[in-house]
Amino acid sequence: MADLQDDLHTSTEAGELDDLPVPLDAEAFPPEPYTPVSDPDAAPLERAHAVLAAHPVADGYSGLPWALKHLPWYDLELGESGVDTDIPRLREGHVGALFASLHLPEGIDGDRAVGATMDQLDLLKTIVRGCPEGLRLVLDAGEATDARNCGRVAVLPGPAGAAALGDSLGILRSLYALGVRVLSLTGAAWASGAGLTRFGEEVVREMNRLGMIADLSGASAETFRRTFAVSKAPVLCTRSAARSLRPHPANLPDDLLVELGEAGGLCMVPLTAEQTGPTVRDVADHLDHVRDLAGPQSVGLAGTYDAGTAHPLELSDASCYPRLIAELLRRHWHEADVALLTWGNVQRVLRESAFTARAARVRRQPSTANIADLDG
Repeated sequence: MADLQDDLHTSTEAGELDDLPVPLDAEAFPPEPYTPVSDPDAAPLERAHAVLAAHPVADGYSGLPWALKHLPWYDLELGESGVDTDIPRLREGHVGALFASLHLPEGIDGDRAVGATMDQLDLLKTIVRGCPEGLRLVLDAGEATDARNCGRVAVLPGPAGAAALGDSLGILRSLYALGVRVLSLTGAAWASGAGLTRFGEEVVREMNRLGMIADLSGASAETFRRTFAVSKAPVLCTRSAARSLRPHPANLPDDLLVELGEAGGLCMVPLTAEQTGPTVRDVADHLDHVRDLAGPQSVGLAGTYDAGTAHPLELSDASCYPRLIAELLRRHWHEADVALLTWGNVQRVLRESAFTARAARVRRQPSTANIADLDG
């Protein structure tokens, strides 16, 4: 926990952003034209490795911190059979970045949830420090690209659960200063089945001002739509597939997939048998469906490894991404769409969130609202 206190005193990134120029909008930074990187006559798996070497996977959800918490000893650099994720398998799977979940088991709430989230974040930083040749803690799109270019896997802290806030915007700002970049809008009184309360809307506005991204996986349709209306930044669904293909509470109905695409959000399809099905073809079906409804700019990947869930055949651990990409190439996905799926869409969401924060800080001071005044 001492590391967290040090970060509070030494982090200056949030303040430094205030001095940066405010971009007019994200369209001022159009993507560069895509150049094919593989031989169109090569076998799909060979092409998949070539594409991923240039456009690695940004994995939207990893349960590694919680999984390692329960191991008495581990070695991620050499390989660790006790988990689904280690440095050799990340490299074999061409994983360039991952979001490290700070979610907690059910039943932990209130002050215990705040403290447990801090412990999780402290553990994550200890894990990264213990793998200096393989992992690097990053906080934005530019740092993620730098880490990839240096041969490291970029690790972004989050998503954290809404209970980690303790209904305090001050704690939200502290979590951001400590590195948390994604917050799930579920499991709190202000983000329930009935949607966002007035305090919940203020949480979203403050997240926009900071540059913290909202995760809507598992949220109600009312919370989705109210967040779309309030948020000026794109949102993530870190673990959501297509409900029309496989019923699951965290999967999205077709109408919400369309609205998510229109709002510039990102649906990160999980590689779990429960949500997507037992085979790699089932996962590809979900990716096809989400791309068709939300658009190629709004679909991503969430390995959901080390989160206590079973995985489809041929996708048992973090080394298996080339098999999935090969299946998409067999289905005639364009390389440009694969590059968006694996890396480009996450980079876009991170950059647009940062742009929104810079503009919001010009207009808005840190909020002093509290839940008693707004929802009492």
